[in-house]
Amino acid sequence: MTEDEVIRFVAGLGDVDVMTASREGGAPEVAWGDSFFLYDPDGGARERGGFTPFATLVTKDYPGFDSDSRLDRPGVFRVNAAVGRELFEEVVGHSPAAHDGFREGLDFAELDRVLPHPAYAAQGWVAVLNPGERTSGRVREILVRARERAAARCRPQV
Repeated sequence: MTEDEVIRFVAGLGDVDVMTASREGGAPEVAWGDSFFLYDPDGGARERGGFTPFATLVTKDYPGFDSDSRLDRPGVFRVNAAVGRELFEEVVGHSPAAHDGFREGLDFAELDRVLPHPAYAAQGWVAVLNPGERTSGRVREILVRARERAAARCRPQV
């Protein structure tokens, strides 16, 4: 999958606002070019502020915070999704809470592999660098489920 294919796929899930950070949009320079996927059924998420994306697509390292994926390599990008404990455990093999005990030995720079997110694994986020033959189907499933999870959090509880 290319960056554009990921963006088109997520945008096509319905009730999704794709926000690509830019100077014109007032985003911090470090985020320019990265895309944030918001569940936005009424079209007002940006105006309300304080939004939390259910997935992101990042194209560069964030020095001093998130550089384990080595996104400084030409053409490398990372798809990230908030999947929660159950799906995280299913695709990664351990719970988000236990991640620190499994972190050592993981190669967060490996392409085309579903991995715990290098900075947000404990919050139930997974990541894939340059989804390809091995992971593109799974990435689509993960993105659908992350969007469904975001939608469920927005529904009124009865």
